[in-house]
Amino acid sequence: MQFMISADSDMGIKKTTNQDSLLMKEYDTHIGNVVLAVLCDGMGGFEKGEVASATVVKAFEQWGNKQLTFISEQPQYEHILRQQWFSLAFDLNEKIMNYGRAHGIKLGTTVVAMLFTQNKYFLMNIGDSRAYEIGKNQVIQLTKDQTFVAREVELGHMTAEQAETDSRKSVLLQCVGASEQVYPDMFYGEVKQNTTYMLCSDGFRHVITQEEIYHMLAPEILTDAKTATENIRYLINLNMRRNEQDNITSAVVRTF
Repeated sequence: MQFMISADSDMGIKKTTNQDSLLMKEYDTHIGNVVLAVLCDGMGGFEKGEVASATVVKAFEQWGNKQLTFISEQPQYEHILRQQWFSLAFDLNEKIMNYGRAHGIKLGTTVVAMLFTQNKYFLMNIGDSRAYEIGKNQVIQLTKDQTFVAREVELGHMTAEQAETDSRKSVLLQCVGASEQVYPDMFYGEVKQNTTYMLCSDGFRHVITQEEIYHMLAPEILTDAKTATENIRYLINLNMRRNEQDNITSAVVRTF
């Protein structure tokens, strides 16, 4: 399995800072090349959201630099990785919350982190940044939004169409640094060849369709890194032309 990685980010048309932070890094390990992708969206309504998101990304990079030397594809590694990532999330939540208290501010961030090995992916999510699998004429959301409206839809209290227009659709149930406790979601799956995996902040997906995402990021389209970068930028610009107000970030891992 070979990986091609590409990403782009923009503060958008309204905000004066980009509170999204991103890590895309490939490691050469004894089980072959692996990719660590982490995307964080600092809370736009809070002060210094960029501090929270950058803190989480830096911590995951330090984890990768230290721990991926020992990576394994044995079944028990799933349990080990889950423990390490959950512990990292709990520690970061406390660290960022204490920073906010010390400075009299409130800040927080979502996090979606994905590790690709030659056979498996490991995926952790807190908040409403998302990961998708793109291939075979479909776009599949791999994460579940930790939002008020997503919970209401799951409970059958509102429809997906109602959730799209509900005034509470941006209300998060959890985020790192602004929740007393965090409860990450963890997902596992097979890494498929000739497939695109995408991570994005919520600003990337509000005003464009899954059909438009597929048209630009399908694996048969992303034959090289230059095309991948250009197509991500096209979708970011499309968001801005449609008056998206948030920061906009997308990252792709294309497998061969």
